[in-house]
Amino acid sequence: MEEQKLIEGLKRSDSNAYSELYREYAEKIGGIARSYLGVDDVEDVVQEVFIKIYKNIKNFRGDSSLSTWVYRITVNVCKDMLGKKQRRREILTNFGEQEDEDTRNNIREPVDDSMPSDELMKTLSAEEISKAIDSLSKEDKLLINLREIEGMSYEQIAEIMDKPVGTIKSRLHYARERLKNILENKLGIEGEINDEV
Repeated sequence: MEEQKLIEGLKRSDSNAYSELYREYAEKIGGIARSYLGVDDVEDVVQEVFIKIYKNIKNFRGDSSLSTWVYRITVNVCKDMLGKKQRRREILTNFGEQEDEDTRNNIREPVDDSMPSDELMKTLSAEEISKAIDSLSKEDKLLINLREIEGMSYEQIAEIMDKPVGTIKSRLHYARERLKNILENKLGIEGEINDEV
Protein backbone atom coordinates (compact mmCIF):
# COMPACT_ATOMS: atom_id res chain seq x y z
CA MET A 1 0.00 0.00 0.00
CA GLU A 2 1.30 3.45 -0.91
CA GLU A 3 2.38 5.44 2.18
CA GLN A 4 -0.12 8.29 1.76
CA LYS A 5 -3.03 5.87 1.34
CA LEU A 6 -1.79 3.91 4.36
CA ILE A 7 -1.70 7.10 6.47
CA GLU A 8 -5.21 8.07 5.32
CA GLY A 9 -6.46 4.58 6.19
CA LEU A 10 -4.84 4.76 9.63
CA LYS A 11 -6.45 8.14 10.27
CA ARG A 12 -9.85 6.62 9.38
CA SER A 13 -9.10 3.70 11.77
CA ASP A 14 -9.33 1.29 8.83
CA SER A 15 -8.50 -2.21 10.09
CA ASN A 16 -6.88 -3.15 6.75
CA ALA A 17 -4.48 -0.20 7.11
CA TYR A 18 -3.56 -1.34 10.63
CA SER A 19 -3.02 -4.90 9.38
CA GLU A 20 -0.73 -3.54 6.65
CA LEU A 21 1.14 -1.39 9.17
CA TYR A 22 1.60 -4.40 11.44
CA ARG A 23 2.90 -6.57 8.59
CA GLU A 24 5.31 -3.82 7.55
CA TYR A 25 6.62 -2.71 10.95
CA ALA A 26 6.05 -5.28 13.74
CA GLU A 27 9.27 -7.19 13.04
CA LYS A 28 11.30 -3.97 12.65
CA ILE A 29 9.89 -2.56 15.89
CA GLY A 30 10.77 -5.88 17.54
CA GLY A 31 14.35 -5.62 16.24
CA ILE A 32 14.76 -2.17 17.74
CA ALA A 33 13.24 -3.37 21.04
CA ARG A 34 15.68 -6.30 21.15
CA SER A 35 18.56 -3.90 20.50
CA TYR A 36 17.45 -1.61 23.28
CA LEU A 37 15.93 -3.85 25.93
CA GLY A 38 16.68 -7.49 25.26
CA VAL A 39 14.21 -10.21 24.34
CA ASP A 40 11.84 -10.05 27.32
CA ASP A 41 9.98 -6.89 26.41
CA VAL A 42 9.66 -7.17 22.63
CA GLU A 43 5.93 -7.96 22.52
CA ASP A 44 5.19 -5.27 25.11
CA VAL A 45 7.04 -2.70 23.02
CA VAL A 46 5.27 -3.69 19.79
CA GLN A 47 1.88 -3.49 21.52
CA GLU A 48 2.67 -0.12 23.16
CA VAL A 49 3.97 1.35 19.88
CA PHE A 50 0.78 0.37 18.03
CA ILE A 51 -1.36 1.83 20.81
CA LYS A 52 0.56 5.11 20.55
CA ILE A 53 0.24 5.11 16.75
CA TYR A 54 -3.51 4.54 17.07
CA LYS A 55 -3.88 7.37 19.60
CA ASN A 56 -1.66 9.85 17.76
CA ILE A 57 -2.04 9.16 14.01
CA LYS A 58 -4.59 11.96 13.59
CA ASN A 59 -1.88 14.42 14.71
CA PHE A 60 0.68 13.06 12.19
CA ARG A 61 1.40 15.98 9.87
CA GLY A 62 3.81 14.25 7.51
CA ASP A 63 6.83 16.43 8.38
CA SER A 64 8.84 13.20 8.30
CA SER A 65 8.16 9.84 6.67
CA LEU A 66 5.79 7.43 8.38
CA SER A 67 8.68 5.03 9.05
CA THR A 68 10.72 7.73 10.80
CA TRP A 69 7.70 8.63 12.94
CA VAL A 70 7.07 4.96 13.83
CA TYR A 71 10.73 4.39 14.73
CA ARG A 72 10.82 7.52 16.86
CA ILE A 73 7.78 6.30 18.79
CA THR A 74 9.52 2.92 19.17
CA VAL A 75 12.71 4.46 20.58
CA ASN A 76 10.68 6.62 22.98
CA VAL A 77 8.69 3.59 24.18
CA CYS A 78 11.96 1.67 24.69
CA LYS A 79 13.44 4.58 26.65
CA ASP A 80 10.32 4.77 28.83
CA MET A 81 10.41 1.03 29.54
CA LEU A 82 14.13 1.15 30.28
CA GLY A 83 13.55 4.07 32.66
CA LYS A 84 10.81 2.13 34.46
CA LYS A 85 13.09 -0.91 34.76
CA GLN A 86 15.90 1.20 36.16
CA ARG A 87 13.58 2.90 38.65
CA ARG A 88 12.29 -0.48 39.78
CA ARG A 89 15.85 -1.63 40.39
CA GLU A 90 16.46 1.64 42.25
CA ILE A 91 19.73 2.36 40.52
CA LEU A 92 21.09 5.28 42.48
CA THR A 93 24.45 5.79 40.84
CA ASN A 94 25.72 6.17 37.32
CA PHE A 95 29.26 4.92 36.92
CA GLY A 96 30.15 7.13 33.98
CA GLU A 97 28.21 5.16 31.40
CA GLN A 98 26.65 8.34 30.08
CA GLU A 99 28.95 11.18 29.14
CA ASP A 100 28.05 14.79 29.60
CA GLU A 101 26.03 15.95 26.55
CA ASP A 102 28.42 18.87 25.93
CA THR A 103 31.39 16.50 25.93
CA ARG A 104 29.74 14.18 23.41
CA ASN A 105 28.77 17.00 21.08
CA ASN A 106 32.37 18.24 20.93
CA ILE A 107 33.71 14.96 19.51
CA ARG A 108 35.11 15.57 16.04
CA GLU A 109 33.14 13.92 13.30
CA PRO A 110 35.01 10.83 12.04
CA VAL A 111 35.74 10.30 8.38
CA ASP A 112 35.73 6.49 8.40
CA ASP A 113 32.24 5.14 7.71
CA SER A 114 33.01 1.44 7.35
CA MET A 115 31.72 -1.56 9.21
CA PRO A 116 34.25 -4.25 10.12
CA SER A 117 36.00 -5.55 6.99
CA ASP A 118 34.22 -7.96 4.66
CA GLU A 119 36.96 -10.54 5.28
CA LEU A 120 36.33 -10.36 9.02
CA MET A 121 32.54 -10.60 8.57
CA LYS A 122 32.89 -13.61 6.23
CA THR A 123 35.11 -15.45 8.72
CA LEU A 124 32.48 -15.41 11.46
CA SER A 125 29.03 -17.00 11.49
CA ALA A 126 25.84 -14.93 11.63
CA GLU A 127 25.32 -16.20 15.18
CA GLU A 128 28.79 -15.02 16.26
CA ILE A 129 28.19 -11.59 14.70
CA SER A 130 24.76 -11.40 16.37
CA LYS A 131 26.30 -12.25 19.76
CA ALA A 132 28.97 -9.59 19.23
CA ILE A 133 26.29 -6.99 18.45
CA ASP A 134 24.32 -8.11 21.54
CA SER A 135 27.39 -7.44 23.71
CA LEU A 136 27.38 -3.75 22.71
CA SER A 137 25.70 -1.05 24.79
CA LYS A 138 22.02 -0.39 24.17
CA GLU A 139 22.72 2.77 22.19
CA ASP A 140 25.45 1.11 20.09
CA LYS A 141 23.08 -1.79 19.25
CA LEU A 142 20.33 0.62 18.32
CA LEU A 143 22.61 2.67 16.07
CA ILE A 144 23.99 -0.44 14.31
CA ASN A 145 20.45 -1.78 13.91
CA LEU A 146 19.01 1.43 12.45
CA ARG A 147 21.93 2.13 10.09
CA GLU A 148 23.24 -1.28 9.04
CA ILE A 149 20.16 -3.49 9.33
CA GLU A 150 17.30 -1.06 8.63
CA GLY A 151 19.45 0.96 6.19
CA MET A 152 18.36 4.36 7.50
CA SER A 153 20.10 7.60 6.64
CA TYR A 154 21.99 9.59 9.27
CA GLU A 155 19.28 12.25 9.03
CA GLN A 156 16.51 9.74 9.79
CA ILE A 157 18.43 8.30 12.74
CA ALA A 158 19.12 11.81 14.05
CA GLU A 159 15.41 12.58 13.89
CA ILE A 160 14.43 9.31 15.55
CA MET A 161 16.96 9.73 18.37
CA ASP A 162 16.48 13.50 18.62
CA LYS A 163 20.22 14.19 18.25
CA PRO A 164 22.26 16.27 15.78
CA VAL A 165 23.43 14.43 12.63
CA GLY A 166 27.09 15.02 13.57
CA THR A 167 26.53 13.36 16.94
CA ILE A 168 24.89 10.35 15.25
CA LYS A 169 27.80 10.00 12.80
CA SER A 170 30.32 10.21 15.61
CA ARG A 171 28.52 7.74 17.88
CA LEU A 172 27.96 5.33 15.00
CA HIS A 173 31.65 5.49 14.09
CA TYR A 174 32.65 4.55 17.63
CA ALA A 175 29.94 1.86 17.81
CA ARG A 176 31.38 0.29 14.65
CA GLU A 177 34.89 0.50 16.13
CA ARG A 178 33.74 -1.29 19.28
CA LEU A 179 32.00 -3.96 17.21
CA LYS A 180 35.11 -4.42 15.08
CA ASN A 181 37.28 -4.82 18.20
CA ILE A 182 34.90 -7.41 19.67
CA LEU A 183 34.87 -9.38 16.40
CA GLU A 184 38.66 -9.17 15.98
CA ASN A 185 39.21 -10.28 19.58
CA LYS A 186 36.81 -13.18 19.05
CA LEU A 187 38.64 -14.18 15.89
CA GLY A 188 42.02 -13.80 17.61
CA ILE A 189 41.00 -16.02 20.53
CA GLU A 190 39.59 -18.68 18.19
CA GLY A 191 42.72 -18.46 16.05
CA GLU A 192 44.93 -19.07 19.11
CA ILE A 193 42.80 -22.07 20.14
CA ASN A 194 43.03 -23.53 16.63
CA ASP A 195 46.81 -23.01 16.57
CA GLU A 196 47.20 -24.93 19.82
CA VAL A 197 45.22 -27.97 18.60
